Amino acid sequence: MARLEMCPPTPEDPALAALFEGVRARGVEVPNLYRVLAAAPGMLDAWIDFAWRLRLETTTPRALRELMILRGAQLSGAVYEWAHHRRMALDAGVPEAKIAALADWPGSDLFTPAERAALRATEEITEGPGASEAAMAELKAHFAPEAVVELTLTASFYVCVARMLTSLAVDLEPAFEGEAADFPA
Repeated sequence: MARLEMCPPTPEDPALAALFEGVRARGVEVPNLYRVLAAAPGMLDAWIDFAWRLRLETTTPRALRELMILRGAQLSGAVYEWAHHRRMALDAGVPEAKIAALADWPGSDLFTPAERAALRATEEITEGPGASEAAMAELKAHFAPEAVVELTLTASFYVCVARMLTSLAVDLEPAFEGEAADFPA
């Protein structure tokens, strides 16, 4: 059970109602995470803006960023994040085989050198305190500076997401329980 009360799906507050309508306009039902973060409407607004820009307004491939998010979710024990982003990864074209191999990506031949660089940086950022000089050099060998920033922000932001989900004990929506079933323990 969430540690804060969730805002109703149709809030009375006009500002929150507008935020929720903006999410629905993107073809997404308002997730429980947003309903919990709604306790701080200004922070939720900033969160949505940053999260959606990171999701949709980048130069790096969405499939790569989803792989990074899933790996970070595994390392953080964030089942909610895994369940939501597993679907997004599949929709972005990540094959099931890569998702299944993600927990042991260094031992798999399914990942490209660029994906390996991104996954290494993800692991170092997630485990902290941040990516090493060697991991950043590896990223820079495969990606332009703008992409390095995007990938570093992706790994860093989704560590934040995992920590928020865990700290606030956000409940997974029933519609995503099937995606959580294959979360690597």
